[in-house]
Amino acid sequence: MSKPPKLASENLQRTVSDISFELTKEEIDDLKLPAICEVENAKCECCGMCEECTPEYIDRVREKFNGKWVCGLCAEAVKEELEKNGGEKEKALSAHMSACVRFNKYGRAFPVLFQAQAMKEMLKKSTRDGRRAKSISPRDKAGPKKGGIARSSSCIPALTREINDIKIAN
Repeated sequence: MSKPPKLASENLQRTVSDISFELTKEEIDDLKLPAICEVENAKCECCGMCEECTPEYIDRVREKFNGKWVCGLCAEAVKEELEKNGGEKEKALSAHMSACVRFNKYGRAFPVLFQAQAMKEMLKKSTRDGRRAKSISPRDKAGPKKGGIARSSSCIPALTREINDIKIAN
């Protein structure tokens, strides 16, 4: 089988749909199309993320959140905070904003320390609530409870072996 012959670009014609052909015949002035509004970059006042939004949308969000522009992710977090504190929007917004400020200040610069601090706060909260974090270990006399996951051995020797192998290879 042979390839089909190539067409010269001079023979190509533009296709026009029936509707666009009819519109070119009629006066387009009769059609009143809404103006296309420009989008703006809006920066979230909590996390600092930027989104492209219409000015109308920005105004609606600012009305919802006491004059502050909040991105979609932070808006969901504020809704969760609203459910926790009983429906006070101002408190929920300020609680989320302070969490974002704390994360942006320390969490981005020192992620490991920020995670350690979060774990520390979780443990403090669990002891305040009267619950105690319990370790499930095979060394316990009673043994692991049903449904729990027990650690059979440590992975640290394997990791250190791999790290030592990498150093020797270099």
